Amino acid sequence: MANKQSNTAKRRLIDHRIFLPSLVVVVAISMLFAMYEDTSLELLNNVFDSIVNHFKWGYIWYTIILVAAGLYLSFSKYGNVVLGDPTEKPRFTLFEYASILIAMGLGSTIMRTGMLQWASVANDPPFGVEAGSTQALMWGNAYGMFMWSFQVFAIFVMAAPAMGYVLHVRKKPFMRISEACRVLFGDKFTDGIGGKVLDIIFLISILTGAAVTLGLGAPIVTYNVAELLNTEITFTLTLIVTLVWVGLFSVSAYLGIEKGIKRLSTLNMYLAAAFALFVMVIGPGIFILDYFTDTVGFLFSNYTDLAFYTNSLDLKGSTHIESHIVFWFAYSATWAMLHSVFAAKISRGRTIKEMILTYLLAPTMISWVATGVLGGLGVNRYLTGELDVLDIVKNQDRMQAIPDILSTLPLSTFVIIVFVIIATIFLTTTLDSTTYTIASYTGTENMSKAEPSKYLRILVAGVITALALVLMRIGGLAPLEVLSGLMGIPIIVVQFLTIYAAKKMMDEDKAWITQVRDHKRSSSRQRQYNRKQS
Repeated sequence: MANKQSNTAKRRLIDHRIFLPSLVVVVAISMLFAMYEDTSLELLNNVFDSIVNHFKWGYIWYTIILVAAGLYLSFSKYGNVVLGDPTEKPRFTLFEYASILIAMGLGSTIMRTGMLQWASVANDPPFGVEAGSTQALMWGNAYGMFMWSFQVFAIFVMAAPAMGYVLHVRKKPFMRISEACRVLFGDKFTDGIGGKVLDIIFLISILTGAAVTLGLGAPIVTYNVAELLNTEITFTLTLIVTLVWVGLFSVSAYLGIEKGIKRLSTLNMYLAAAFALFVMVIGPGIFILDYFTDTVGFLFSNYTDLAFYTNSLDLKGSTHIESHIVFWFAYSATWAMLHSVFAAKISRGRTIKEMILTYLLAPTMISWVATGVLGGLGVNRYLTGELDVLDIVKNQDRMQAIPDILSTLPLSTFVIIVFVIIATIFLTTTLDSTTYTIASYTGTENMSKAEPSKYLRILVAGVITALALVLMRIGGLAPLEVLSGLMGIPIIVVQFLTIYAAKKMMDEDKAWITQVRDHKRSSSRQRQYNRKQS
């Protein structure tokens, strides 16, 4: 009898009503893509091209509106609202908090874009600039920084106020999109099919995005490991690398968020900073500093040009930025709810302003520095003729450019080893925070009081890893990448719903009066509010 009750408890760790349908849909889609990879990729690319041609203006305005909404919530009366007990100290110090958000927001992707994105733009620059010219190189690294700036992090964080308010202020047991939208749609919709559909859409987007991210993240490590071992890249090597970081994740998951994600994130901040300084000392440090300064100035001068770029006057063709910026915003939207749910979970004790501004500013600054160092190294090697990076990226194996660039440095073996360690830790923290969020979302425990089950997190990690490995082995990763970008479309609608829901909940609770740290200010606002009512 006891065993039966124990088994029942284990089964109830996860809400199968939303997890199983999401998993079945993702597996079915992945298998179809694997069976008909070329056909499905062509079909999805045609759909994506149609979106680029007809709706790129929409994605651009979508990000601008999110930034405006973030600034409004931060600097209005809602900005001082505390997520949790106003007398309680934040769960993490500001450095720890920012480090966790940076690790989640950037991951190993920043190492790939920092090394390579400038070359893709320089090969196909905007505004009629000549390919490979010095002006094209300026546009290349400026766009690499622009990718990781206020718009994309607004996409990541702007559903977090609603999720954090539901969890830490209203103390709802389930940290789900449907729960955040209860204030808009009512109990019947939220507890019925409508709420389940919202939650399933969220999970499908996250599961596909996670599989794609791990599939794309693995080459960052495998290409460099292959360079170190002087061997070819095989699926066996990819499998070994994947198992190593899954093993690291399992240890991190077992230790929990305080001893796991937090320590890995802060450790990687120190490692990344030391790596950047080391590269500048043994490499072209003066050039990197000069080029970084030029790029930041160039970006500031042309920020609005990039933010509103649609290439409308070129009726005959498109540029790399024109199509890539739509994919980037769409793909980021796929991850939006994951980032917001995770940010909400770790933001107990933080104000709305602290949460939004930390997510807008901290990852932006770190990503600009990373792009300046990594991109500056590659540009220097191209200009000096040591390595034709543009040709490798355009006509050869794009990912091979990363170890090729690092190999031009003195002590290249040591540099590549450190690069691999940092990338592996980033992959680990990405998987860790992803599974933490999915387990929080699908778990049946009260998330306002408990942490998600370690066993459930490891189970979710196993599902994501297995899916990514299968797709890398038999095919289907490329079309799933395009689909994950398309999945961002319904998420955009959900984002705006959660922003309105956050405002409505705070208005209903008069949270700018009752949920602030300064009690004198709270009393003053209460008196002002009472006078207006009378």
